[in-house]
Amino acid sequence: MIREADAAQRSRLQAATVVLDPPRSGAGKVVIDHLGTLAPRQIVYVACDPVALARDVALLAGYGYELKKLRAFDLFPNTHHVEAVAVLVK
Repeated sequence: MIREADAAQRSRLQAATVVLDPPRSGAGKVVIDHLGTLAPRQIVYVACDPVALARDVALLAGYGYELKKLRAFDLFPNTHHVEAVAVLVK
């Protein structure tokens, strides 16, 4: 998509906020590489697996993203499951 975009479209994409809510396995390298190419200003990542989130945050750091906020939510009391919302900015 970014390859076919004109300058105005690229500018709009780069000013965007992407909300990412991947499966438990995380977004993974392919999705992160596409996001890195699109280069939105902000990514809000909703995660249900802290290990996958950490991996993807590290991959996004390679594209210049910085973890600005991280908040955990115990939506499933008395289990080991924790939901997290991370805000990454470029």
